[in-house]
Amino acid sequence: MIHARNFASKVGGAQLVALADPAKEALEAAAQELGVKALYADPLKAMENPAVDAVVVASPTIFHKDIVVAAAAAGKHVLCEKPMATTVAACEEMIAATDKARVKLQLGFVRRYDRSFLAAKEAIDRGQIGAVVCVKSLTHGPSIPKAWQYDLRKSLGPLAEVNSHDIDTLRWITGSEFREVYAIAGNYRCPEAKAEFQDFYDNVMLIASFENGMQGFIGGAVSVRYGYDARVEVLGQRGVVFIGELFGAGGSQMRYSGSGGPGFAVCTDRNEMTHPIARSWRDLFAEAYLREGISFVECILQDKTPVATGHDGMMAVRVVEAGNRSIIERRPVRLS
Repeated sequence: MIHARNFASKVGGAQLVALADPAKEALEAAAQELGVKALYADPLKAMENPAVDAVVVASPTIFHKDIVVAAAAAGKHVLCEKPMATTVAACEEMIAATDKARVKLQLGFVRRYDRSFLAAKEAIDRGQIGAVVCVKSLTHGPSIPKAWQYDLRKSLGPLAEVNSHDIDTLRWITGSEFREVYAIAGNYRCPEAKAEFQDFYDNVMLIASFENGMQGFIGGAVSVRYGYDARVEVLGQRGVVFIGELFGAGGSQMRYSGSGGPGFAVCTDRNEMTHPIARSWRDLFAEAYLREGISFVECILQDKTPVATGHDGMMAVRVVEAGNRSIIERRPVRLS
């Protein structure tokens, strides 16, 4: 719905012409809110609509490949949410299909469009902290996973669902590929998953080395309940860059200053200070999602390469596969 609302009224050069969702009530509610007439229970049928030039794929991960391949075959450009797919092989098939059809394939790595992340990347590229030594990135999500997400065959687990953004952030900032990873994980907050999905984890830590010698750390958690928490620290030879904070963040959060959201603090005569925190990624990255949609349309109309490509999506899945293997086998895993 974030993408749908943006394309319905906020992205110049685009018009929302169709909606697809097998959940009838959700589909009807979206259609009523957005004023869209062309509705499909089967997303593959939407590809047959000649009014559709591009597709946004925001389904559960296991369905991404079939939708993207069908969209490419129908000549539709694609903005696909992360994680790209459940296997590297599926990612390769998606890339091949869109390359063959000569349509755009953009991945939903929304942090690449966030003002704070962009400003930090520019400062790092200018050499303000010297050569990068280590990048640490964490994402903590407040919500309880949906039932399908407990099945790692369908979701690839929190390393994919939650930490895909962190993986992409590390690749983006280091300018290098992962060389080796070691991950540990456990289920501490989701007891309902333990009986049927013993390999599901809600907390994960991953350390990594990169081909260019840099180091990395990723922390991930779901069902933390306290709020949405996304922070990055980039340590250089001569300084450090911090991106995001739990309360009063920069970038997209600043629009909430003075209006009941993150970006301000309250101090009282009892020597207490309170800081509202971001409840959801929907709040934290609202502006970045809009910029992402605008960029997608510009890439189509101006024949530009997306900021985040299918290759970027595939490389993130590759790291997730290695991380999950490391968790299971309890050893470092080298990425070939």
